[in-house]
Amino acid sequence: MTTTFKDGSQVEVGMFGYEGVIGVSALMGTKRSLNRVYTQIAGHGYSSPVEVARAEFRAGGTFQSLALRYVQAQLVQTAQSTGCNAKHNLEQRLARWLLLCADRAHTNHFKMPQESLADMLGTTRPTVSLAAGHLKEEGLIEYNRGAISILDVEGLEKKACECYHIIKDHLDNYAEFESGITV
Repeated sequence: MTTTFKDGSQVEVGMFGYEGVIGVSALMGTKRSLNRVYTQIAGHGYSSPVEVARAEFRAGGTFQSLALRYVQAQLVQTAQSTGCNAKHNLEQRLARWLLLCADRAHTNHFKMPQESLADMLGTTRPTVSLAAGHLKEEGLIEYNRGAISILDVEGLEKKACECYHIIKDHLDNYAEFESGITV
């Protein structure tokens, strides 16, 4: 999910994966989103007509509870990513982003053009190229013509800042926070 600025540039403000509920704001009555949502990595998902999902959400049961817990996990992700973008260097942020992508998509291999990666990290294509080059030199990733493979997960985790584990923990376990609900 990205925020778009007047000049057309974009920056990622959230990441969704297998655990995600995209469009939760529509369940709560929002008619227009200020963000764009893209599918960047091949995978599978489910969809529901918004009115059916709203009716289930209004019923106040398990679906509502899980959707609201996911909103909380997304708020944690957005807040942590914002702090991360202000505090940590690009290699740390790139490592965090690659690991979160791999976790959300359940694969260590995916395609991502440098331009898209630059947009997600709020930087330029040449800067991403340098940072990815350093990770490649260290044997942590393979990156060629937009194809990314994480070769050393543990090494990449050491390169990433603490933000990776904070976000990962919330996204992996949001359904269990303060409830008996498990998925």
